[in-house]
Amino acid sequence: MITRFGSLYAGHIDLPDIGFDATPVNDRWISNEELASVFRKSEAIAIKMDQLGFDTFWAAEHHFQREGYECLPNLLLMYVHMAHLTKNLKFGCGFNINPMWHPLRLAEDYATADILTKGRVIFGVGRGYHSREVDTFGVPSTNTDNDANRELFEEQVEVIMKAFNEESFSHQGKHYTIPPEVPYRGYTLKEISLVPRPRTFPVDTYQPMVSASQRSMDFMAKHGMKGIVGGGAATGGASDAVVKQWNETLTKHGKETELGSDLIIGVATFIDDTEEKAMVHAKKYFEENMKMFGPLGFVRGLSKGPNICIGSWLRRPVGRPPNHRGCRQIGCLDRRSTRAGYRKTYGDPRKISWPGRSKRWLLGHEH
Repeated sequence: MITRFGSLYAGHIDLPDIGFDATPVNDRWISNEELASVFRKSEAIAIKMDQLGFDTFWAAEHHFQREGYECLPNLLLMYVHMAHLTKNLKFGCGFNINPMWHPLRLAEDYATADILTKGRVIFGVGRGYHSREVDTFGVPSTNTDNDANRELFEEQVEVIMKAFNEESFSHQGKHYTIPPEVPYRGYTLKEISLVPRPRTFPVDTYQPMVSASQRSMDFMAKHGMKGIVGGGAATGGASDAVVKQWNETLTKHGKETELGSDLIIGVATFIDDTEEKAMVHAKKYFEENMKMFGPLGFVRGLSKGPNICIGSWLRRPVGRPPNHRGCRQIGCLDRRSTRAGYRKTYGDPRKISWPGRSKRWLLGHEH
């Protein structure tokens, strides 16, 4: 029985026009007042989720998106505030983008948030694929130099895990020497301690499975991290092969686990009175999602069948919301309640995403 439900809000504003025939993505210039509205929207969604008994509010760190799609730059700071507006809701970092942080600063900020919220913030790490975001901070994104990005990310995770789990530590790597061997109050620094360290041990840490490569899975298992396969994030989507490979990887690293216990499956959903109404209503939101993320190579992961892009990614993609393999993303409540395909195949899917919808719809006031 599925007992935990979460939802992802990536930080989109209420766009005035959406769909293939609406304003092109690169032509959107949103006012600062509208961009800042995502914080009020985040508060309202979190309060409603808390009242309804949801388990986790997830959000993503992004920067410089004047188009209005993903406008939340600091999850930990926001979550400390939102925890004081709610009673039981947890807050998931999906994800903090490591290359844009110093690893010790990220570790300190998470530990502080963990203490101030009494353990209600879930840690998450990511590598960063938006070149406009990551490269602007002075490091390469995955789309600019994938190997250099991975190398930096992996060393940063090593530093963070040492900081979390050891009372004092040192680190000598390609990118970081911690601490520097400098004089301090009559002695030379050899080790350093994170102050404060988290109150919650072990620190639950999630990483997205994008390429779903064996190297990435081995790295995650080595550090005790858990995986999230978002709607379209993994190449080919949340497939049987990815889930099986992840379980086999955990076993190889000495951890026996039930199907789905260390893996979150995220799907974008849309529910209406009938499947026909849902399909018509959701179409423009699905199209807007493809407009934004198709050129970044993400939409192709939803499935091989319903999402088609002819020629260059710069050309307009065509498609419809996917309902396939007994796992329907679009439909009416009665039909969705009888479709248990995701649970059977993937275990416990806990993250649900409604991209592009207005706050009124998310909170149940728009029909």
